[in-house]
Amino acid sequence: KLLTMKMLLSLIALLSALLLANSAPPTCYSRMLSLSKEITESFKELQTSKAVDSCVKMLPRLYLDIHNYCVLAKLRDFVAYPGCERVVEVSELKEKARSLYTIMISYCRRDLVFLTDDCSALENPVLPPIEPS
Repeated sequence: KLLTMKMLLSLIALLSALLLANSAPPTCYSRMLSLSKEITESFKELQTSKAVDSCVKMLPRLYLDIHNYCVLAKLRDFVAYPGCERVVEVSELKEKARSLYTIMISYCRRDLVFLTDDCSALENPVLPPIEPS
């Protein structure tokens, strides 16, 4: 019985440790990465939406790579782009872009490493090939 009780307690301790490890708060880097992907995906969805307003087609292209120094200018330009105020999805996307910019230049400034400053890569990204399913 004592051995079974020790094994049970060990199992509970192990499961508790795993639960705590999986519920750890995101790091600055992981937050920037996930938010940039979320913004890029939302922009793609907005561009392909059936109910797209004509102003949406005029928005600057929004592909984000947080490792490219030019992403800061890209975010500033997108947020400052005039028009589309009446399109709720665009306003929400601009707010997310503003949040990412703020996170990058203030909260997570020390966690960020720029690997390139190739601005054209943000205009014409080389995307990985789509794997057949």
